[in-house]
Amino acid sequence: GGIPVVLNTGRSVAFVAERILGPLTSAGPPSAARLHAVCEKGGTWTSAGPDGVGETRTDPQLRVPDLCRDLLEALVGNSYGDAMFVDRTKQVMATVEARTDVPNDHYLTRQAAFDAELLAGLRASGLGVALRDDRFPDADGRTPWRIDPSVIATDVESADSGKALGARRALALLADDGPLPRVWHTVGDSRSDYAMADQLHALGYDVTHVDVGPQPALQGR
Repeated sequence: GGIPVVLNTGRSVAFVAERILGPLTSAGPPSAARLHAVCEKGGTWTSAGPDGVGETRTDPQLRVPDLCRDLLEALVGNSYGDAMFVDRTKQVMATVEARTDVPNDHYLTRQAAFDAELLAGLRASGLGVALRDDRFPDADGRTPWRIDPSVIATDVESADSGKALGARRALALLADDGPLPRVWHTVGDSRSDYAMADQLHALGYDVTHVDVGPQPALQGR
């Protein structure tokens, strides 16, 4: 009906195209549909419509060094394959996902050990990296990369990526296909998803955030 919908996610374009955009476009959306996906926390994006899913665009400046992917492959291959797998569809981030055939409690226990080894390995490689509130600068005093654990995954990503960047990319995509909304609803299952609403609010939009995560919703935001 012309109401803009933007998926702002850490998932890859390939995942979103297979699971969401592909089925939606195959059902024949109307020509007025305004449907976009900003993936990998702002690192990749695409649009969809009656003609299907469009081309994937990427921001190469957000691509993590190859050694991040190599380290994930080694850790999962040697020690953590019982709880997680490497998401090889990512183009700018490096990600491990929880296996769906094991209890989430098992994954979360293994994730804590994995994150500690991942941090140690990235630091040993000389990368400046942050994990939650802890920062470990490189030789030049910079922390351009971030380890971001969630309830189902751990991402290695650029410190410049995130749901706020995704919100700005969403505005740019919508500006190309029609008027921008003044009122927004943002929906997410983790604390980092509040950044979407914070960014839109800072830009002067009327926005309500819907928290569907396992933790109690933040108050007074």
